[in-house]
Amino acid sequence: MRTEPLKVALLGCGVVGSEVARLMTANAADLAARVGAPLELAGIAVRRPNRTREVPGVDPRLFTTDAEALVKRDDIDLVIEVIGGIEPSRALILAALESGKSVVSANKALLAEEGARLYQAAEKHGADLYYEAAVAGAIPLVRPLRESLVGDRVHRVLGIVNGTTNFILDRMDTTGAGFSEALEEATALGYAEADPTADVEGFDAAAKAAILAGLAFHSRVTASDVYREGITEVTAADIASARAMNSVVKLLAICEVDPVAGKVSARVHPAMIPRSHPLAGVREAYNAVFIESEAAGQLMFYGPGAGGAPTASAVLGDLVAIARNKVTGSRGPGESAYAGLTVRPVGEAKTRYHISLDVDDKPGVLSAVAGIFAEQDVSIATVRQSGRGLDAQLVIVTHLAPDAALTATVARLRALDYVRDVSSVMRVESE
Repeated sequence: MRTEPLKVALLGCGVVGSEVARLMTANAADLAARVGAPLELAGIAVRRPNRTREVPGVDPRLFTTDAEALVKRDDIDLVIEVIGGIEPSRALILAALESGKSVVSANKALLAEEGARLYQAAEKHGADLYYEAAVAGAIPLVRPLRESLVGDRVHRVLGIVNGTTNFILDRMDTTGAGFSEALEEATALGYAEADPTADVEGFDAAAKAAILAGLAFHSRVTASDVYREGITEVTAADIASARAMNSVVKLLAICEVDPVAGKVSARVHPAMIPRSHPLAGVREAYNAVFIESEAAGQLMFYGPGAGGAPTASAVLGDLVAIARNKVTGSRGPGESAYAGLTVRPVGEAKTRYHISLDVDDKPGVLSAVAGIFAEQDVSIATVRQSGRGLDAQLVIVTHLAPDAALTATVARLRALDYVRDVSSVMRVESE
């Protein structure tokens, strides 16, 4: 075993960073045995030096506000970045990689935007770039895609990758709470940030979908390539419609490949799934992801997708990996973008719609509505009529059709004289 320690710089000491520092200190002997060398926390960069920080076992003298100087120190071997955001994280990670220091990051936004540039810097300077914690907290997803399934062909990645939105939708389904009420509870419990926009508008999930799609299909996919809808428009009527179909509403990240067309599809949006589907049973702030591949078949990964300790677990797993590589003089996997597939617009992606219409109670309504679907070449799977008078309603579920055709159908229905309101529109995932 090597006796000289590997010195680690930690950038950020918030919820995740403080847990990383605590676990590095508490589990130092085990980590050294697993790496083959001691790991020494040599510096912790923070933004606010006067903030009270009590991390058991950590020398307060390790804290510094000069992150750039810490990263560039000649004695630093490895860097952990848990600051988040684009800058200064991008500059700091690039500085580390360009000086040959391997990096562990939990920064999904940066990786989804600048992953290719970071990979190139790591490759050029002989460093590793690991980021298991960027996608789903403690759940191992990145490494299975980069390593375990690298000999297989992945066809589809489908899952719940944001705990905040899953908690909100779960509360709306199980307690009858409205969106605002459920968001308030999520905030009180610490599942939602003071500004929840990144979560509830789907930006967080879209960044994760971009990372997963790039890994799964060996192509460069950025967050801007991912079609995104959040959950702020999900209503009690949508939840009730799902319940009537024995389904639930989840915010799903869906990544698919069409090797014949040479295209990948990556999208994030609310969708109804049957209660019999394993994802329907993912409750509270948990995450779960299905990976479907040619040889391995269908795999499911489940667990806490956020939180200080779970995310720190993933960070330390990556730290051990890059430290081992440093000790043995080897390197982990770099970018795999050889396939170079293009991203398919969401309008070309095939999906199913559930549409609830408040209609006039008169003869010919169903025929007129069916005609709209026929005009757009959208086939109807089921239709249910209910109510009389002002309560008259049609509930329609379509077969698979291009999203653009379904969107056009909904627009035409809104303009139809017989339709008083389109009360609910939701995509449906049945597989």
